[in-house]
Amino acid sequence: MGGMDNLLDLKSSETNRGYWDINWSLPGGQDRYQLIKGDDYSVVHSSNESIEVSFRSTYDPSTSGIRLPLSIDLRYILRAGVSGFYCYAIYELPPGCRAFDVAQTRMVFKLRQERFHYMAISDEKQRVMPMPEDLLQNRGKKLIVPESVLLVNPINPHLKGEVDDNHEFRNGGPTKQNLTVHTGPACLAMFHGTHYIGEDIMAHFKDGETWRKVFAPSSGCWRRQHGRMILSHHPITLLLKNAVQFQGDCWSKTGLFSSSLVPAKYGYVGLSVATTEGSWQTESKGYQFWVQTDLNGNFTIKNVIPGAYGLHGWVPGFIGDYLDNARITVSSETTWQFDLCSIRDGPTVWEIGFPDRTTIGFYVPDVNPMYANKLFLNSPEKFRQYGLWDRYTDLNPKSDQVFTIGVSDPKKDWFFAHVDSSINLYALTRETTFYRRGEANKYLPTQWEIKFNLDSVTSGIYKLRLAMASATRADLKVHINDMDVKHLVFQVQNLGMDTQFVDMEFMDCTGFTALIFLRLCWLRGTTPYFSHRPGEEMQFVESSMIILG
Repeated sequence: MGGMDNLLDLKSSETNRGYWDINWSLPGGQDRYQLIKGDDYSVVHSSNESIEVSFRSTYDPSTSGIRLPLSIDLRYILRAGVSGFYCYAIYELPPGCRAFDVAQTRMVFKLRQERFHYMAISDEKQRVMPMPEDLLQNRGKKLIVPESVLLVNPINPHLKGEVDDNHEFRNGGPTKQNLTVHTGPACLAMFHGTHYIGEDIMAHFKDGETWRKVFAPSSGCWRRQHGRMILSHHPITLLLKNAVQFQGDCWSKTGLFSSSLVPAKYGYVGLSVATTEGSWQTESKGYQFWVQTDLNGNFTIKNVIPGAYGLHGWVPGFIGDYLDNARITVSSETTWQFDLCSIRDGPTVWEIGFPDRTTIGFYVPDVNPMYANKLFLNSPEKFRQYGLWDRYTDLNPKSDQVFTIGVSDPKKDWFFAHVDSSINLYALTRETTFYRRGEANKYLPTQWEIKFNLDSVTSGIYKLRLAMASATRADLKVHINDMDVKHLVFQVQNLGMDTQFVDMEFMDCTGFTALIFLRLCWLRGTTPYFSHRPGEEMQFVESSMIILG
């Protein structure tokens, strides 16, 4: 292509410029890194239109020693007239194998630096890439996050002052982000990875378990456009043998005191082997098939591999995940209707934001010009900019955020992530004024206040719901009306091992988070939801406040 007989980086060794690899471990053991190599070569198919070749390694459970207990078949397909190739891999766990865990597996191609300077991730995400040398000490400055480098003296002067960053994804579900290209230039496919969520998404295999999964297919495509060699890498969909179609309609129940159903427009419906509500977000061993419903709640999922699945779903604007009570066996074209019941327990008194697993309903600040990445300057994904956690301190230099229901606007007044603040501490007493900038620049917890008035107070129980996107070893406390022990109604410590915020990613999970959606409901029940002593209720008055810290 373009007079080149090899697109891979000639400066790298043959084993380090194009490879598949895997990180695995024995239960409780140390991480083991291994390159995946094929011992046996064969031609699977050959014609004038295409050729498919196989490189297979076979595992024998009777072999002594500690080896990766997987048989792996790497496949490559070349098609006439296509300036690229297709590739996929078949991972198989034969009977009689020991237990083990998989943390990551991927495919990587390192391309020639002198030819590939431009990346195309999507129609909206395209740009000139920095050079590998730009990440070295004399040309780049490492920031708080090791993967983020401020380009102070790049080879291409037009990139000076930008931040070269890394973006990862969660394995499961329709909202995952795919890491496909990065500075190098490197073209890769992350088929399974724990960045940045931890062991919850690790694939665990038991003693004697059997398993088979096809990873990908994906395509590597390199082309010339306007004098540029463009690097792109795209997952593709091939027509699957014996695949079937699954279709139906989805409805949402509006609330506790209404039995009416409304079409679940633009909701997400998926088939997954996950067996609990929301667990599709961390399920990685099986296949998942997802689609978004139309305006009337109708959906069709094509190319479903026959098997038994759980029917999962969620709808923007409704907190929570849906899982049908019955397992669905898909063996032929199947039609299904199901109702999504909102977990709204009563009339909504107030709410902040819109629970759609994005930052759209909250305030996302402009990036500090010092750390700007031009790729996201005019993008709806401006939350991906580096260092936005420090913008909270810039916007609230002397006191924390106060949000007044009916007065404040979430899109202007509710910071999209509940972050620590950079505060200079002097003598610490009750009368001390906290200055947010100074010599120490320590990060301390922040306390956000929500003030609200009730026209009248109805006797009963009120429920506060928090829907969160991610959390990193966070402590959360909720107080009502005062910051003393008596008014502490809820607390949880060391939430999550997720570093998504630091890495500018907000994807799918609605477990515990920094990205918070709040809703206050009045219940006609008798059991208190928040209580610092069993059976003791928290009382609201006409003018109340909730403090989050």
